[in-house]
Amino acid sequence: MLDVRRLRLLRELALRGTIAAVAQALSFSPSAVSQQLAVLEREAGVPLLERTGRRVCLTPAGRNLARHAEVILQHLEQAAGELVDARHGLAGPLRIGTFPTAARAILPSALTVLAREHPGLEPMVSEIDPAGVADALRAGDLDLALIHDYDFVPQPVEPGLATHPLCVEPVYLASASPTAAPDGRAIADCADLPWIAAIPGTACHTMTVRACQAAGFTPRVRHHVDEFATVLALVAAGQGVALVPRLGAVDPPPGVALTRLPIRRRTMTAHRAGAGAHPAVATVTAALRTAVPVWLET
Repeated sequence: MLDVRRLRLLRELALRGTIAAVAQALSFSPSAVSQQLAVLEREAGVPLLERTGRRVCLTPAGRNLARHAEVILQHLEQAAGELVDARHGLAGPLRIGTFPTAARAILPSALTVLAREHPGLEPMVSEIDPAGVADALRAGDLDLALIHDYDFVPQPVEPGLATHPLCVEPVYLASASPTAAPDGRAIADCADLPWIAAIPGTACHTMTVRACQAAGFTPRVRHHVDEFATVLALVAAGQGVALVPRLGAVDPPPGVALTRLPIRRRTMTAHRAGAGAHPAVATVTAALRTAVPVWLET
């Protein structure tokens, strides 16, 4: 009989490519991962891994078993959800990952509703960069997450996960003085100005760079700041211009002009494939939908 926990390790190896990456994502030691995969090979009765020097890759049989493992894990998620009502209804922890602007604008209202209607449920919120959500969900560190993407930075398709649209918001050019250019030319008119962007490697940073490149230039980034309130304070201080989504520009400081651009940020919910029908996941997702501010598109 094949062990489900070891099948999960094989699936992760197929996704991540190295035993070290699997170990880091699942908080195991590399030797423990190797030992468990060796046991899985004995259970399967065929070679699943090919070792070339210090590198490991999946054999055809290993790749085929990893595809089956994906389906098995999805069915287990569905089965776990169906058992909830038979046991004790909505109770216990549900781990939610989110990014800061959604944590401020959407989650508090949703958590208030959940506390009133489902007092036995214990939502546990953690801020996490959307780039790390897929690994956290597959590893079981999160049950549900809010993620986002931009027109210039689409969300990649992640094996083993399901996503659903939640809301859409416009992106604004934040500057110390209003721009006279049409919306489509506003970014291009800032080519010679210093820019404020998020930390490299984040979707927000990539969006700023790609939007500027689409306007015909590469931005000269003076400051790297993730938190939008700080970004707007720097704009007000004359330190540069920035691209800010609507949820990050709810209360701009005096001296900041916002020009709406033809760029959108989309917020989505994400969970493990098969978990969408889990009563707790479905209930929290519904609460998040009702908590979306009315001035955002849904």
